[in-house]
Amino acid sequence: MTGAVIESSGAEGAEGAEELAPGAHAAHVEETLLQARALIESTVSLYRNRPSGGPDGTHTSVTALRETVAQLLVDARHSVCIALSSADEFSDTVKELLAEREPGPVVRLLCATAVADCSLARLSAAPGSRFEIRCSEGELRDAVVVDGARALVRAVPGNGGTQAIMVTDTAAVRALELLFAGTWSRCRRLDEHLALSPRLHSELTRRILERLRAGRTDDAAARELDVSLRTYRRHVAEIMRELGATSRFQAGARAVELGLIQN
Repeated sequence: MTGAVIESSGAEGAEGAEELAPGAHAAHVEETLLQARALIESTVSLYRNRPSGGPDGTHTSVTALRETVAQLLVDARHSVCIALSSADEFSDTVKELLAEREPGPVVRLLCATAVADCSLARLSAAPGSRFEIRCSEGELRDAVVVDGARALVRAVPGNGGTQAIMVTDTAAVRALELLFAGTWSRCRRLDEHLALSPRLHSELTRRILERLRAGRTDDAAARELDVSLRTYRRHVAEIMRELGATSRFQAGARAVELGLIQN
């Protein structure tokens, strides 16, 4: 997915990226993603104030929304990127449509951990599956992006209703693809997420991992967490074992990679 998105931005941009040193290239990518996010937010604000109806209208009816997503999936010829931020009616609708979907382009689905469940695992594990699924601990915006040409963006999530906007502006859709690719590259696969021990998702584990990453001494970390030094060290040993880490630094890096703590 990442490669496809980079190619879609044009050969000139790819050549420019190759000329950058690794550090400069990373900074360039981060700046681009920030610009993409700003563009997306401004686009959503602009489209929210447009009149309803037509290809760029605002969809509020659950039935109309379902029909729109279904049509996008049917029309897809090259790529489908989907982001789901919460376990609600929108994500349920998308998952149902994906389960009913006829064979077509590979679908790359990026979901919040609250959305990740066995139904998605069945999709990705089915024979001849055309689904790639990853989980994110970070903030997502609900969206369905097809062929780099059209995108349905959830405009008002979590307010008890359903509102989404069809975006056809080329620059805005490409920005959505770029932001999706940047997030996708940092997230773990669904099977990795489902295989994680529940212990690794506890609040205490998160606080310990943050202190490991910050380089706190055992004494200081135990005092901050209000536990005995022996208890703290036992927890650290258990966490390292669960993560398959051979050092505390590696445990912190692995935790960031798996989305257990923010980078």
